[in-house]
Amino acid sequence: MSEVTTAEFNEEGKYLRKIRSFVLREGRLTKGQAQAIETQWPTMGLDYSPTPLDLAEVFGREADTVLEIGFGMGASLVQMAQEAPELNFIGIEVHKPGVGSCLSDAAAAGVTNLRVYHHDAMEVLEHAIADGSLTRVQLFFPDPWHKKRHHKRRIVQAEFAELIRRKLKIGGVFHMATDWENYSEHMLEVMNVASGYKNQSVDGTVVPRPDHRPLTKFEARGHRLGHGVWDLMFERIA
Repeated sequence: MSEVTTAEFNEEGKYLRKIRSFVLREGRLTKGQAQAIETQWPTMGLDYSPTPLDLAEVFGREADTVLEIGFGMGASLVQMAQEAPELNFIGIEVHKPGVGSCLSDAAAAGVTNLRVYHHDAMEVLEHAIADGSLTRVQLFFPDPWHKKRHHKRRIVQAEFAELIRRKLKIGGVFHMATDWENYSEHMLEVMNVASGYKNQSVDGTVVPRPDHRPLTKFEARGHRLGHGVWDLMFERIA
């Protein structure tokens, strides 16, 4: 059993408390995923420590760094790292099979510019990522908590937006994507009033999917069924 920490916010976006939940994480690892963790963790894995990473030391070079929160099985993150070798990528995921799958795909693709955390994203952001160090933060298809009474559990809230802003460089971008229109509206509502940000949309709403975000199989299937996906990109300006 693993302990996972999430955050809860009230309707105004004020941080209330950490919610601890205990979720089975080990049982569904395939042999390939387990082997990838064993063999690739020494080079691609990041063990959580509550002190800021030295990114130049971690990656062995100076380069702009992209961080993704909750990369799922990691296919699109590996593709992004492969297609942008000039960038450093950090992924955070609590689901261990996803970590194993991501490491397996990265090794198969020969990717060297990717590092992975198997840890709670809020703790990593708060303590392990230096302020003003990231070029882009990605949050793709987070849990929509679609029932109204659960909206306070959505990760995009005022205090979370401020935390991301602190971690971005001036000119850095917070990129969100969701396949729930109601959540995209919620994200816009939060981000439009968050200080220090500028919406990159020309009409103040959403943006077309940028080339750097790969079209997932799930998303392509959704398009065929007439389902929408909404991308939001907010630049740190202060």
